Amino acid sequence: MINGPDRRYMDSSQAEASQIDVGLRSYMLHVYNYMAAAMAVTGAVAYGVSKSETLMQAIFGTPLQWVVMLAPLGLVFFLSARINSLKASTAQTLFWVYAGMVGLSLSFIFLVYTGASITRVFFITSAAFAGLSLYGYTTKKNLTGMGSFLIMGLFGIIIAMVVNIFLASAMMQFVISVIGVLIFAGLTAYDTQQIKNIYSASDGTEVMEKKAIMGALKLYLDFINMFLFMLQLFGNRE
Repeated sequence: MINGPDRRYMDSSQAEASQIDVGLRSYMLHVYNYMAAAMAVTGAVAYGVSKSETLMQAIFGTPLQWVVMLAPLGLVFFLSARINSLKASTAQTLFWVYAGMVGLSLSFIFLVYTGASITRVFFITSAAFAGLSLYGYTTKKNLTGMGSFLIMGLFGIIIAMVVNIFLASAMMQFVISVIGVLIFAGLTAYDTQQIKNIYSASDGTEVMEKKAIMGALKLYLDFINMFLFMLQLFGNRE
């Protein structure tokens, strides 16, 4: 007699798949919550500092501006390199500090661009980010190859931005902004897929928390950079 598939095995497999799916959704929601909270911290700090003439003069009218600009970069490299050896609580604290430092460095945008255009570009970026991240989460296509290409393009953009500091070319800045938007749009989808793929139901709470923090950091950086490039393209200057 030919037996069909073992019903107990099928039920067990389905239950396990369902548990992983629920766990993955919870994990991704945790990542997005971290990112959204970091965006709120950044926005609040940037707006608050921009309203203080004393702070703005102290930061952007002195060599302190270089510390404010470069400190977040140093902290993100430190967090990325040491995440495995840090406690989750320490990584979380550094993540919030980083979000605040970025807010400090971005406070100048409220003096350069009108509040209405900042708000408009923020919502445009939010809508684009949501769509791209949803694509990265749901697509069955492997985006690894695209990710490698985008990362190389990112290095090219950084070099071009450094060169344009000396050239001060408006046309070059426009091209950099357009390419920058495209690169971070692609990275949003790529990073979302990577964050999803590194999820494991067997991870302990500590490991899961650190993965969520680093995932949020990646998406936060994608959003911030896409927003800034779009602001350069569509923002109305004061």
